[in-house]
Amino acid sequence: METLRTIKYNTQTAIKMDKIAQKLGRPNRLVFAQMVDYFFRSKKDPLDINDELLKNTLLRQHKDYIGFIKTQENDLLIPIKREVDRMTGNHRDINNLLRELDKKNITLVNGQGEILSAGKNYSSRLSNTDEILKNIMVKLSTREQLKKQFHYILGTYIKSRDAFSMMTSAKEKEELIRITRNQIDLL
Repeated sequence: METLRTIKYNTQTAIKMDKIAQKLGRPNRLVFAQMVDYFFRSKKDPLDINDELLKNTLLRQHKDYIGFIKTQENDLLIPIKREVDRMTGNHRDINNLLRELDKKNITLVNGQGEILSAGKNYSSRLSNTDEILKNIMVKLSTREQLKKQFHYILGTYIKSRDAFSMMTSAKEKEELIRITRNQIDLL
């Protein structure tokens, strides 16, 4: 049989103890035993309301978290931004070349119109012009294919990157970047 001991306390403390026990849904004796056990194990001083140990733990975890974010920024975000900027520049260059091709195509069509309106027989020139037009049409369709392929590669990259969690290893992230670069090089 267990020996029970008594602690006497005033009415205000009794009211507080009853409220705590009622809120937790446990008997007063169990709540008291759990409080004693808590202070014994945590070695906390009940007078220390600020709880310096808790503050220090939170600060340390906050610093670790900030450090992790900075590492991710250096290892992942900055290289991704550089690559996206490079891909955007390449895409802009391709568009500029295609615009030039469009201008040359217009000039070529105008030239054909002049030849036809002159009414002279330029069949050999027209056959060359037809070949040039076919080449231009092939290049224009190639442009559209390049755009579609580029959009597909970019979309795949974004989906894969978004699927990463904070626990994704740097090796997996580097692998995604390597695969994306290889796909762009194949364009």
